[in-house]
Amino acid sequence: MAQLSMLALGDSYTIGERVDEALRWPNQLAQLYRHSGVTMCPPLIIAQTGWTADELEAALDDTEQALIESPYDLVSLLIGVNDQYRGRSTAHFEPAFSRLLERAIAYAGGDTRRVVVVSIPDWGVTPFAAAQGRDSAQIAEQIDAYNALCQRESESRKVSFVNVTDLTRQAAQRPELLTDDGLHPSGVDYARWAERVRQRLDALGWPHA
Repeated sequence: MAQLSMLALGDSYTIGERVDEALRWPNQLAQLYRHSGVTMCPPLIIAQTGWTADELEAALDDTEQALIESPYDLVSLLIGVNDQYRGRSTAHFEPAFSRLLERAIAYAGGDTRRVVVVSIPDWGVTPFAAAQGRDSAQIAEQIDAYNALCQRESESRKVSFVNVTDLTRQAAQRPELLTDDGLHPSGVDYARWAERVRQRLDALGWPHA
């Protein structure tokens, strides 16, 4: 049986800033499936800390044809926190996100059941945000607006949208959910993301649907 493939697109939350490779959420998701008997390759991750939606787009330009020619069994997209951090409006973010979502669908061979969009975490609850003197309520409001856009765009294309933002907000009371930089999620939190994504995929019948 051929091994299933996964492509994960995003920023620091996908590359797993400050955690070991095995603890990144896409890697933990693949491991969950392996434990259940599904043969799955290590994910290909195209992500970098600090990337905005348009920067991810630019990075994909270099590999576009190869990604389309060899469709992936699963494609994830998690992007937008750096657009929000830089003070960009949802109106500025929307066109780039929409194009990225269309590309993700293309990388999955046009099968929207094999694409999942993960919500943007709320970094406003972190010690990093507090140290910067940032308004956590304002960040939460902006993150919610970004996520509402991502969910709307996803659902309009029949793509799964998985909310993990509520999990990340628990970091205000649970420091073990963050790495030592006081900003990025730890492997503990990424494990919860992976489980939530898996639950959604299982409900869809992936990978057998």
